[in-house]
Amino acid sequence: MKTLRMEEMNWVDIKKAIQDGFKTVIIGVGSTEQHGPHLPTQTDALIADVMVNLIAQNLKNALQARTISVGCSEHHLPFSGTISLKKSTLKAIINDYIESLQKHGFQNIIFIPTHGGNFNPIKETVEQAQVKYPDIKILAFTDLMRFMDVQDKIAAGLNITVEEAGGHAGEVETSEVLFLAENLVKKERFQPGYLGILGKEEIEMLFEKGMPSLTDIGVLGDPTKASKEHGKIYIEKMVEFLINEIKKGLVRD
Repeated sequence: MKTLRMEEMNWVDIKKAIQDGFKTVIIGVGSTEQHGPHLPTQTDALIADVMVNLIAQNLKNALQARTISVGCSEHHLPFSGTISLKKSTLKAIINDYIESLQKHGFQNIIFIPTHGGNFNPIKETVEQAQVKYPDIKILAFTDLMRFMDVQDKIAAGLNITVEEAGGHAGEVETSEVLFLAENLVKKERFQPGYLGILGKEEIEMLFEKGMPSLTDIGVLGDPTKASKEHGKIYIEKMVEFLINEIKKGLVRD
């Protein structure tokens, strides 16, 4: 097939693909939210879309359903351009995706979130849906702290500190967007944001009080060391990690 993206295919070819063994469908779940003064609001959705496509290519028997490009971003609403879904709205969308896709014969439905605010709503929805549809496998990678830890370890191998790597619009995400869509990056606006500890307590505070509680520019980390070369490595290694998790049946925390 020329593409694994279902939005680029017609229903006849999608049906044939499923009949030929493409029983797995993967969906990225990103966001439309501020990513500092230097990155586009589509950052999470762009990264999700590319990573899921690479995962589908590597699995050999998977198709990619349309990426969900808006997520739960209430904590970013103080910054212009952010569009946020209520948790109930995202959960309804996830449920509708599952209900639609299982009707076509997919046996494995997998969600890959790339935005922190989406992890818990997806976790809850997938667990409930699995009870409703016991004859198929519905999975998602929903361990946010582990997701961040893997990224930090990759960054450390590139001599980037945890503080510089950051959890939002820092060196990691800036490098990834430089690799994927350099024309959308405002390099002249690179500046450090919050460089303190970013643990469970700080993340909970972000969700409760909003990003301005830690950063007035919307950046967690330091994008000044970002590069396309690093971005390629981050994307490739995160894809490799997620493929391994999928093959293990995905860890449900």
